[in-house]
Amino acid sequence: MEISSHKSRIMAVQKGILIVLEGIDGAGKSTQAEILMNRLHERGYDVVYFREPSEGKWGQEIKKKAADPDSLSPEEELDLFLKDRKENVEKNLRPALEKKKIVILDRYYFSTIAYQGAKGIDQKRIRRVNEEFVVEPDLVFFLDVDPREGLDRIKNRKKKDRLFERAEYLVKVREIFRSFRGERFIHIDSSKPKKEISAEIERIVLNYLIGVRL
Repeated sequence: MEISSHKSRIMAVQKGILIVLEGIDGAGKSTQAEILMNRLHERGYDVVYFREPSEGKWGQEIKKKAADPDSLSPEEELDLFLKDRKENVEKNLRPALEKKKIVILDRYYFSTIAYQGAKGIDQKRIRRVNEEFVVEPDLVFFLDVDPREGLDRIKNRKKKDRLFERAEYLVKVREIFRSFRGERFIHIDSSKPKKEISAEIERIVLNYLIGVRL
């Protein structure tokens, strides 16, 4: 799925920018991605939004399998996510970045490292396989929330995706997310008020964009 925002006065950037939001379900990724897209749009930036799993063939297959938590082995899950990501990168991410758009992505290969890694697959192998074809992001926001709080936030959703949302399992997933460190990785306490989180993300992104504007 792509959501595109643009207006007559475009704030040009020197290159395409990839901004990723990560975290367990219930952390508020999708909400903050939408807020960020709207804020950048209001400032005149050309912004598109994508998510994983994608709306493509393999993404749809992942969503179908999610209804039955025991239908896939960890390796089969990994294979589907790799196929979906390759398609998403080639059909959506690269073309948008080549047009010097700002791409906001809800989940990326860090989720695969965390979720499949928590099921016992070697994290270094997952990372190595992904790095063979992905576009590396410029900024990665990890929205950190206690798994119990995250699950409580999503318990009333009409469609409950239980494949990846078991509480004890999410504790392991969260720990892997929290292990990512580096200049481009920003960890944010997602238990804070929504407006406070969005203001922090916007401030960091705008400061980054100052250095890449034309």
